[in-house]
Parts: sequence; C-alpha cells; structure tokens
Amino acid sequence: MSKVPVVSPDDCVAALSRFGYAVVRQKGSHARMRAIGRNPVTVPIHKGKPLKRGTLASILRTAEISVEEFLSALGR
Repeated sequence: MSKVPVVSPDDCVAALSRFGYAVVRQKGSHARMRAIGRNPVTVPIHKGKPLKRGTLASILRTAEISVEEFLSALGR
C-alpha cells in the first residue's frame, strides 16, 4: 500500500471528480461532494494549505478509493 500523499485541496477535488464526484455545495471553507453510488465526502478548502495526510486518508476511506487509485487519478 502506498503512503498517502500531500496534495492541495484543488488537486483533491479534481481527482475526486474523475471518480464521478461533483461539488454540490460549499459553505465557508468546506466543499461537500457527492457521486451516484458512493458516500458523500467533505473536502476542506483552506487556501494556501495542503490537506493533512490523515484528512485525505479519511476522505479516501469514506469514498472507498485506494491510495493507488487516487494517485492514478492525480496522474502520479
């Protein structure tokens, strides 16, 4: 299993969109994303700060996406 990467919130949203997720609403600094047949996830959008590894791991666990699949969607 690969190590969870450090990515920007924008990169995370872009990668999740490749799995069918779309931003359905944003309140303050948090974007709520949904996809048909998958659990909804919330991505913190704090400008200038990358997502913490634990936060990204939680998002991936909720979305049932492996680290390898996520890295592939990022193009890494």
